[in-house]
Amino acid sequence: MRLIHGLHRRNLRGDLLGGLTAAVVALPLALAFGNAALGPGGAIYGLYGAIVAGFLAALFGGTPAQVSGPTGPMSVTVAGVVSSLAAVGVSRDLTAGEILPLVMAAVVLGGVFEALLGVFRLGRYITLVPYSVVSGFMSGIGFIILVLQIGPFLGISTRGGVLDSIQGLLANPSPNLAAVVVGSMTLAVVFLTPANIRQWVPSPLLALLIVTPLSMVLFNDDRLREMDLEPIARIGAIPEGGLRPVMPNFSQHLPELLKAGLVLALLGAIDSLLTSLVADNITQSNHDSNRELVGQGVANAASGFLSGLPGAGATMRTVINIKSGGQTPISGMTHSLVLLFVLLGAGPLASKIPTSLLAGILIKVGLDIIDWGFLLRAHRLSGKTAVLMYGVMLMTVFWDLIWGVLVGMFVANLLTVDSMTQIQLEKIDEDNPLDNTLAVNQVADLTQEEQNLLEACGGQVMMFRLRGPLSFGAAKGITSRMGLVQNYRILILDITDVPRMGVTATLAIERMAQEATSLGKLTLVAGANQLIDQRLKRFGVENLQPNRTEALKYAAKQILEQAKS
Repeated sequence: MRLIHGLHRRNLRGDLLGGLTAAVVALPLALAFGNAALGPGGAIYGLYGAIVAGFLAALFGGTPAQVSGPTGPMSVTVAGVVSSLAAVGVSRDLTAGEILPLVMAAVVLGGVFEALLGVFRLGRYITLVPYSVVSGFMSGIGFIILVLQIGPFLGISTRGGVLDSIQGLLANPSPNLAAVVVGSMTLAVVFLTPANIRQWVPSPLLALLIVTPLSMVLFNDDRLREMDLEPIARIGAIPEGGLRPVMPNFSQHLPELLKAGLVLALLGAIDSLLTSLVADNITQSNHDSNRELVGQGVANAASGFLSGLPGAGATMRTVINIKSGGQTPISGMTHSLVLLFVLLGAGPLASKIPTSLLAGILIKVGLDIIDWGFLLRAHRLSGKTAVLMYGVMLMTVFWDLIWGVLVGMFVANLLTVDSMTQIQLEKIDEDNPLDNTLAVNQVADLTQEEQNLLEACGGQVMMFRLRGPLSFGAAKGITSRMGLVQNYRILILDITDVPRMGVTATLAIERMAQEATSLGKLTLVAGANQLIDQRLKRFGVENLQPNRTEALKYAAKQILEQAKS
């Protein structure tokens, strides 16, 4: 503990700056997610969640630089909880405060279930979800956010899930012109703010600071009445006095609450651990998956008792925290304390924020969550992959979040088993079993010529030897080695002994090549068979070499030419 405390103190300045910057980004998003999850009057509960879940997840979690709080997927799930409660007889007309005890019961149960996932050491299995499933799921979440925010953006009151929102829009197609103008101004700010300004002030916060005062001047209630227009909806009065304890109601609709809690737990685990992997790649460290789940679970359970939305690792806030100097849990806790001070001092001002402004911010969030890069090119890799990804996306949007992931994982594993079976049948006459290992610069199997070439490179070449069929499970093992690349000038990926490569592993190869290039390193991929070679070329991977020997010759030539220059 003394060592950890010392490390925290040595980076105190960076942690404080990172936490402050993350809080600036989190403020408008927390309000927007609260409004999206619980409807009118719900914005404050998003801020409560950012404060409570953010602080405790940083304190107890297993990813030091991670910043947690309400996210798009979690807010969509809470909105689904409200819809499911309406389906069993809870009135949709209840305000956010009136339905709160039931929703918070689901949040507490979700936190308990998520902590149990970590206690039973299931964290490592959650990171094995194939990329095609994750991509379809996240794109589905993005589309759900877009659909749910069309109504608030247009000033039309809608409640419920995707289908209910669409029906509400069709039943009341008359938009509030003032709300549309406010939402459009918000979109203009978040999309058109120059990069040099975004470095200092995040565009969502800028929209909050610019559009809110304008809406109060241009569209105050008196002026709108004079113009015979409807007033625009605002988030309303924020309670004074800080966090509000609430006693969750476990006595009613327990089956629905248990199901909702399980969904929140699984979704929060996936969301957090994916962000942990992003943090690992940036900091070149390794998080503790099981501790992270316990920490997130404890944080969400406590958030439920203090009226807060559930949280998860937030990718954008985590990246901004790290880039601003945050390295330890102090940064995440600082982020929450800053938001607490804002809550105590800026309540009256925040009450004037238009809901169409928050809808504009969330439309940008939804567009960012959609995995456009993979969505538009999945068919170039594999027809089966494209069908799987689009299927998960449609199930997520129109059926159920978790069932979409579970069905997607089941189908992905069936496809993987089928692929492995085909390989085993092709190799059935060979004596040696397939070796699913990954070796670095092991020269024992190299020819004498290859060993001489490797020695001639003077320790400036790192060679990954990939063996056996590479599925999505191998992708994490590949990308986790990237921290070693910084010590070398040329990276060679030797896939001579790889008979088949899954889509997620292909993406990992591409990502390694891109990251090495960004570090100023040359990347060579050697020995691909015809099928893998075609796939890599279709995906735009460059510098493909026919075999390991030619790759080493090319590397030695590049080093010699660079030395002469």
